[in-house]
Amino acid sequence: METPDEAAIGRSAIRKATLRLVPLIALGYGAAYMDRLNLSFAELSMNHDLRFSLSVYGYGAGIFFVSYALCEIPSNLLLVRFGARRWLARIMLTWGVLAMAMAFVHTPHQFYAARFLLGSAEAGFFPGVCFYLTQWFPPEYRARTISRFYIALPLSSTLMGSLAQSLLSLNGRLHLAGWQWLFLIEGMPPLLLSLVFLKMLPNSPDDAPWLTVPERTWLKSRLAAAESAHHSSANLLDDLIATLTNPRVWLLGLFFLCTLTVLYGWSFSAPAILVQLTGMSVGEAGKVIAGMGLCGAASMLYFARHSDRTRERNLHIAIPCLVMAAAFAVGALTRQPILAVLAFAVTVIAYNAAQGPVLTLPSTFLRGRSSAIGYAAVVAIGIPGGTIGPIWMNRARELTGDYQRGLLTLAIPSALAAVIIFILARTTRNPVPSST
Repeated sequence: METPDEAAIGRSAIRKATLRLVPLIALGYGAAYMDRLNLSFAELSMNHDLRFSLSVYGYGAGIFFVSYALCEIPSNLLLVRFGARRWLARIMLTWGVLAMAMAFVHTPHQFYAARFLLGSAEAGFFPGVCFYLTQWFPPEYRARTISRFYIALPLSSTLMGSLAQSLLSLNGRLHLAGWQWLFLIEGMPPLLLSLVFLKMLPNSPDDAPWLTVPERTWLKSRLAAAESAHHSSANLLDDLIATLTNPRVWLLGLFFLCTLTVLYGWSFSAPAILVQLTGMSVGEAGKVIAGMGLCGAASMLYFARHSDRTRERNLHIAIPCLVMAAAFAVGALTRQPILAVLAFAVTVIAYNAAQGPVLTLPSTFLRGRSSAIGYAAVVAIGIPGGTIGPIWMNRARELTGDYQRGLLTLAIPSALAAVIIFILARTTRNPVPSST
């Protein structure tokens, strides 16, 4: 039981770590998500200028996630080896350069190559940050802390939706198309942020000059107590084998496979869907997507805080997945554009509500290097959804002339994600033996 003085020291340590680390990491992830999905706004003019079919666009959008998945675990192991400060700065530098290089593709093969390299450059940032935050925040703070950086996902959609039309309107300036300006300008922030990360991001509480000695001691003791229940091997190969054969890692990976198929199936087509469904202009569609992003950000923060306060995770994840499934069915089947837009807004809100709670789960049964491997493995298993979703949605549109059937099928992985969480909860109550 903590004394009042110890509790005050703890609150001060958490507040300082939150203010110093989370906004910086959120800016980095927001830049990553924008450079990953600005393609959805470039699509409408880029495909016309370069004569790309919907299939070429879908494969190019999706191939990013192939290299991303392949490089996740090696990247997180290198983060453990070199430290978060240097490794995250390296990731941002290389993906910024490649994001800007997207402005100069002209052929399908150049498009595929640029997207593949961009995926390999960005790999490891998200799971690396999730692992990094577990080295700073005790379990009872993790859902809200992760949500405070991950809020960059819906907010970057808001920013991208607001900026896209302005950047596309630069069409013809310096003999560059609007979509080229989009890639060039949105690729600059990670280049600048890489320098900020290198200067300002401490690897651990031991490296943070802004913590007092009592605050540093409190953090380290709470983190050590949280990890004391888990055994970690001194051998890398043993950690790899034990983590990659852990059923809970695979169940979480399959959960993310389902939800990321839904996220990217919707996100890469959202502007085109809204334009086709409602007759909006690209700028108007961007504003609607921006509004959805703000609502998603609010739901992410609220549900993460509520999950931490109640110490309940499974229902905070499963219920939003079921709501998302129902909303996709309504949005795909209705003939009323307003109702469809509202239904799709609900899918964005529900998706974001589940993120804070679910991203705490790997750290509940893995520690140290195994946790770094586990976060990377979960994302690597799930990230092919980023390939499946865009390809499926664009093939569905080519075959049927609209997105409705593709959107209806997104209800299936949404519901399946909820089923996986219930299975995972049962597995957690009856844990399998594991050396991790």
